[in-house]
Amino acid sequence: MESVIEWIHEKNPGLEGTLAPDEDLIEARLIDSMDFLEFIDLLESISGETIDLQTSTIDDFRTLDRIRERFLSTSGTAPA
Repeated sequence: MESVIEWIHEKNPGLEGTLAPDEDLIEARLIDSMDFLEFIDLLESISGETIDLQTSTIDDFRTLDRIRERFLSTSGTAPA
């Protein structure tokens, strides 16, 4: 998850402090449409899994908690 947080800080140089796990990253414009595919690529690289955008929704990318649960979990909730 540290790589995700670092990426968000790199894309938002004015962002200070820590990100709350339930902060809405889309609403706060910390992930925008221009960088979304790069963000998907980062998540795929970290997880080692391909993200199927046909079965994902924007809500899957809204918060750090949801990203962890949906894509970076080792409990079996990440897509196969």
